[in-house]
Amino acid sequence: MNTTKVAGFWTAICLGLSLAMTAPASARAVIGVTVDVAPPPARIERVIVRPGYAWAPGYWRWNGVHHVWIDGVWIAARPGRRYVPAAWVRIGPAWHFHRGLWR
Repeated sequence: MNTTKVAGFWTAICLGLSLAMTAPASARAVIGVTVDVAPPPARIERVIVRPGYAWAPGYWRWNGVHHVWIDGVWIAARPGRRYVPAAWVRIGPAWHFHRGLWR
């Protein structure tokens, strides 16, 4: 086998591995949703406390045309952290969506 081809092969492998290892850091982009239409009032969801889990309440998601309700879900608790639910926030004339997250 030609040494140039072997060197090219290993260069491609190393480049691929280095890109794969740096991909998560570059994948942290935050995409926000801003609309001029206020979301409807939140729906009431009745839940029973589940030890070891946090309730992520439902929220209104914008589908490009109108708001669509997304039901709440149980998520595994993270000790020492608090879940902040998704919410729409009015800033000026527009509504901005903030996704749920752990703090």
